[in-house]
Amino acid sequence: MSNGAWTDQENDLIVADYFAMLADDVSGRPYNKAEHRRGLMPLLNDRSEGSVEFKHQNISAVLKGLGEDWIPGYKPAFNFQMTLVDALARWLALNPAWLGRHSGIRATIGLAEARPIWIGPPPTLSNQPQPQELEQMLHIARKFDVAARDERNRALGRAGEKRVLAHERAALKSAGRDDLARKVRWVSEEDGDGAGYDIASFAPDGRPRLIEVKTTNGLTCSPWSPRL
Repeated sequence: MSNGAWTDQENDLIVADYFAMLADDVSGRPYNKAEHRRGLMPLLNDRSEGSVEFKHQNISAVLKGLGEDWIPGYKPAFNFQMTLVDALARWLALNPAWLGRHSGIRATIGLAEARPIWIGPPPTLSNQPQPQELEQMLHIARKFDVAARDERNRALGRAGEKRVLAHERAALKSAGRDDLARKVRWVSEEDGDGAGYDIASFAPDGRPRLIEVKTTNGLTCSPWSPRL
């Protein structure tokens, strides 16, 4: 089995195959990781299954650094060569629609029943990356258009706030408080970001709920945090 550095051709092959699986994953289509791996390995330079699996985890790590979706079954592993980042940059340059796909998806969300929001205590562990992970994430940022990534994050944040706004209104209507549901306000959209919270809502008994929404593709557990 080969233990040498992966070539650009090998990296391009495994990145393309990873995105084929990821496209199925985010669309809810069934796929077989073992089947993908078996089809890929004859095209590589005598790589072991373990090496291929670890490279999949490396790709997840790069995508995590970009704030992008990654395959849940491949936990990010941040000990990777920067030639892999170059391979992802090449794939994304050839497939620019991938990074803009959320704008097209969001247009259809209103046609389907919204997924439930998980509500619970805020996370107690820090989301600060480990030093090695942070260093490699900084390398990733230098390779990609940071301004475009920030714009995607803003769009994601706005979509999260819109989702919470709908959730609050629906919850109050379910509690028989249509009067309060009509008073729920999207403060950050209507008044700007200076208030320190995004949604002004109510508990069913009329008490105010000031909600700051945090939406991420990363590690944060709770999509929003109410200030009671």
